[in-house]
Amino acid sequence: MNYHSHKDSEIKASFGDALLASLAPGGGLWMPDALPFFSPHETARLGAMSFADCAAELATHFTDERFSKADLDEICDDAYNYPVPIRTLSGEALDPALAPDAEDFVLELFHGPTLAFKDFAARFMGRAASHLMGTTKQKRTILVATSGDTGGAIGDAFLDQKGIKVFILFPKGGVSKVQEQQLTTMGTARSNVKAISVDGTFDDCQQLVKQAFGNSELTEKHDLMSANSINVGRVIPQSFYYFWTSLQAKAAYPNRPLVYSIPSGNLGNLTGGLIAKKMGAPIDRFVIGNNANDPFVDYLSTGVYTPRPSVPTLSNAMDIGRPNNFPRIVALHDNNYAAIRDVCWGASFTDDETERHIRRIHTETGYVMCPHTAVGHLAMEKFAADVPEPFTRITVGTAHPAKFADSVERILHTEIPLPTPLAKAMKKKKRVHVMAPTLDALSDYLSIHA
Repeated sequence: MNYHSHKDSEIKASFGDALLASLAPGGGLWMPDALPFFSPHETARLGAMSFADCAAELATHFTDERFSKADLDEICDDAYNYPVPIRTLSGEALDPALAPDAEDFVLELFHGPTLAFKDFAARFMGRAASHLMGTTKQKRTILVATSGDTGGAIGDAFLDQKGIKVFILFPKGGVSKVQEQQLTTMGTARSNVKAISVDGTFDDCQQLVKQAFGNSELTEKHDLMSANSINVGRVIPQSFYYFWTSLQAKAAYPNRPLVYSIPSGNLGNLTGGLIAKKMGAPIDRFVIGNNANDPFVDYLSTGVYTPRPSVPTLSNAMDIGRPNNFPRIVALHDNNYAAIRDVCWGASFTDDETERHIRRIHTETGYVMCPHTAVGHLAMEKFAADVPEPFTRITVGTAHPAKFADSVERILHTEIPLPTPLAKAMKKKKRVHVMAPTLDALSDYLSIHA
């Protein structure tokens, strides 16, 4: 597979080069030249595989000659050594024998090591980058801006890997207490992962990363690489779980339409789903849930895309006013607004609505949702209210509720037990550098530590 810049289709790169370069020259996002399409016979074969095996098979269509099938099998077996469950709110599995009339499911993507959906892309990306660098002896300095979960997933995926240093930029006071503890306690003081608290918003962090990559002197000096969803190595693996889980859902309930609801911020998760659909995944539509930072939902309503400064909300990982992957979504649909509207439907919700929904779902079913998953489920309910016929609803559960224990415990008035990885992180001493949101400040810090 070759890739091209969304700004200039004549600018080309292989998968490995696009992965390590992060952005195309001129600041373009890398896009695959063409997407594979799988027939119903082929999807039946892929759906019968384990998730790791299916992911490795799909990856063969997106990588280059530096990745053999055996390499990809090893990468995916190692990356995806945890479950990918789809459950009803009352705990039943995706199984018509157990829940013949079930329609409402949550795809729990938070069973990886950092308890967030970002593990899927980060672990594939980390192992793919290490595979490439092991053959070339190159070095890279990774800059990653995080609104909560990306930094933890990237830090874990690249921790103690030779030739790679990771700098995680997060907004001061803009992530949950548990997320900050996780971000700032990885490894030891000598480890290759450093946390930087930026005195600003997530958009400031994201803009700093873009400015750094736009500075050729800084990029060349430190061999910069991005691990945000501007990197195609983050977006492509996110198509894998949509492809595989949609095959499981369609096999279980073959006579119903299939709709996914995605709580959305930077739109990388949605982009992965749209890629999967274009590859032949049996997904009929996507519902997009936004919080108060809703430029994409506005776009779906008006056809006008207006990025704006982000505002802090309860669902902080989605506090993004300038989503990176909007250009990719437009490019995937040949700049056709009607085509995007045909497959995407959106709604946005306030913090009060989100809190009420978390309480209601817990009272009615006992299921505990993180604030982001709750926004997605709210959007699905709003969409379903206008759809008369039955359909299979899958809300993407993006993070374990314990990652937002301070908020969820306040809302539910009950204790949320911390899974072992988070409990261990809470006992560690934080190591963090506080920095002004300026390129000079970032450059100075990199000069000392990179």
